[in-house]
Amino acid sequence: MKIYGYGDAAAPLMLIQPVDSRDLPLIENEIKEISRLTDKKFCLSAVKIEDWNNDLSPWAAPAVFGKEPFGGGAENTLKEILKLCSDKNKKYIIGGYSLAGLFAVWSAYRCDVFSAVAAASPSVWFPGFVDFMREGEIRCAGVCLSLGDKEEKTKNPVTATVGDRIREASSILCSEGINCSLEWNEGNHFKDADIRTAKVFARAAESIQY
Repeated sequence: MKIYGYGDAAAPLMLIQPVDSRDLPLIENEIKEISRLTDKKFCLSAVKIEDWNNDLSPWAAPAVFGKEPFGGGAENTLKEILKLCSDKNKKYIIGGYSLAGLFAVWSAYRCDVFSAVAAASPSVWFPGFVDFMREGEIRCAGVCLSLGDKEEKTKNPVTATVGDRIREASSILCSEGINCSLEWNEGNHFKDADIRTAKVFARAAESIQY
């Protein structure tokens, strides 16, 4: 697992984002957009994920795209990410796009390290995830969600549930008193991932007091 650091490491706010090789070229633009949207001083740690379907999935599940199933390796990934969060003087926000967004939400149920979650187009269609949320207790104060307005208009019967699931997820969090926001973006799942991720990170950063 390789870590790419951006910004001032001494900043009081650290954003942590699991990424793949397609995300890395977009990180600089994402950071510019975050900086445009918030005056909060931050640094960002991009965590390179080698096996996306395994390393970010909270439990094993059948393949949804092609033949590659989900391996359930998120627990090990979280253990490595928590090593980045040793400075008690900092606030930490975990976030990401797609399955990384799902991982971010799940992580806040597994530990109390993160002050907020920033999940853009999270894969909340993941089998059993909303039930997991309903039965568990999230351990952060705020969650910023977003979804493209065309993401639920897909022929894939599993991912087509994403609109209903994210509405349920938002409702669950709000009913528990969590400061949860849900923003709708234009387009399908593959549009403007860097801009969408920047927007949820900026909203999450604005919610943090330090």
